[in-house]
Amino acid sequence: METPNKVFLNDIQQEVMYIGAKDTVLCAGRALGKGVIHAMYNLRNFQRMPRSITGFVVANCKRGLTNTLPSMLVHWENWGFKRDIHWVIGRKPPRAWKWPEPIFRPENYDNVISFYNGSIGYLISQDRSGTSNSQSYDALDIDEAKFIDFAQLKDETFPANRGNRQYFGKCCFHHGMLITSDMPTTKKGSWFLDYSTKCDQELIDVIKGIVFEIWKVKNRIAELQRSGKPVPEYTRQYLGQLNRDLCRLRSVAVYYREASTIYNLAVLGEAFIAQLKRDLPPLTFQTSVMCRRIGLSRDGFYNSLTERNYYSSTDFSVLDNLEYRFDDIQNAGYAIDADVDRFAPIAIAFDYNANINWLVAGQVKDGKLRIIKSFFVKYERKLVELVADFCNYYRHHKRKEVIFYYDSTALGSNYAVNDEDFRWVIVNAFKKQGWLVRDTNTYIGKPMHHPEKQLLINRMLSGRARLQILFNRENNEDLLISIQTAGVYNGHKDKRGEKLAETEEDKLESRTDGSDAFDTLAIGCERFPISTYDVGITSVFK
Repeated sequence: METPNKVFLNDIQQEVMYIGAKDTVLCAGRALGKGVIHAMYNLRNFQRMPRSITGFVVANCKRGLTNTLPSMLVHWENWGFKRDIHWVIGRKPPRAWKWPEPIFRPENYDNVISFYNGSIGYLISQDRSGTSNSQSYDALDIDEAKFIDFAQLKDETFPANRGNRQYFGKCCFHHGMLITSDMPTTKKGSWFLDYSTKCDQELIDVIKGIVFEIWKVKNRIAELQRSGKPVPEYTRQYLGQLNRDLCRLRSVAVYYREASTIYNLAVLGEAFIAQLKRDLPPLTFQTSVMCRRIGLSRDGFYNSLTERNYYSSTDFSVLDNLEYRFDDIQNAGYAIDADVDRFAPIAIAFDYNANINWLVAGQVKDGKLRIIKSFFVKYERKLVELVADFCNYYRHHKRKEVIFYYDSTALGSNYAVNDEDFRWVIVNAFKKQGWLVRDTNTYIGKPMHHPEKQLLINRMLSGRARLQILFNRENNEDLLISIQTAGVYNGHKDKRGEKLAETEEDKLESRTDGSDAFDTLAIGCERFPISTYDVGITSVFK
């Protein structure tokens, strides 16, 4: 890659560029300098593959035009590649400039970056379906990957990263990808973390060794030239062989790395990191700055939660019968849940909030409380819609009956749904959906004091209570984030973040509301057991 000016690179930026793997996946904290990497990556591709086509994938057009492209183009400007001289965006380069045509000339230049050697880049916006159709890319650039819809990416964009091998087939990074993001907090946004299993660390180490050997040979050649001595032919041949080996290994390499913002400390300074820690919510700081995967804090509220409490349960016979009809599989829902007793009622509990409402569902069997599914609704969608979501998901359940556990927060309170309280709204919503509600002997009283609640639930998690709690990992991704990140403040569950305004980094569903609904269900099932084999009774109000 050629740039007119010297560029300072931190350790991670250097490593990404000198490894030069065909596919690079970088999960890094804020302000690490990912924009520099994107700028260098695309400048290299544009220069070394003249007339090539790169796809810039963004979650939506606004994000691409306000974050992704400006971050890259400002570095190009700083390196001497000027707009309307070396590149142009959003319009066709004037014929008078005599720039070469790309291999495939676009019909419309509205979302195209054109480079002076004929290379172009398409802005692929996922909120505009079909923007990858009928295209043929030589490379892909995917920024802020945690916001990318992976299903759409693999259906529309990955298949378009094809062709043009007759022009660039000998280029080791042809059809390569650069994927960057900070640490995701949801399962949906975590699709790119799977590349960690595709990274062959031994191959990466070999590449590092060859790069170092090339550096030593080049230094040896430079020393000979400075001293006026001839460079032996075998040395030149050895350097050529090293470069060929390096290209061959790079062409099959997948490089995956997780790195915190601390790697850019020399540029940012300690005060900047301290300010981020002070100003950001703890979850946001840990994921977006320190780049840590969501896990359980040992001093958190649920400190007995471990991997033993997670399980997966899929009915593979149903999957096999669907014969890879992916739309049917996606909509199958309950049909592929193998952990549900279809002839037993489902125990449920709620949490009520003005902006988000939760429903957590479970079943008790063989001394286990399995949390089989959780639901939430936000803002204008309230309890009636939440019940409807539950009933729709379990519409094929053989025994349409729920055991409704609730505490005093469900009584005498209402967020202007109607003149009745939460309990009345929920029971009647289920009745209208054709479900029976068992709410006799399921009132657990006032919310349990936090220290007592913490002790009880952690005993259940560790298997030292009447019931042991297990979570269906796939069906409770947001609930698990709410539980895993629940802290302790002054001896109580830390609920201070519940009243803050929602942001993209601090979602309502990541806060402690979901864990509160789970608490009610766990306490109800443990302390107020109900036989699941009795005949169902419809709720009756006195």
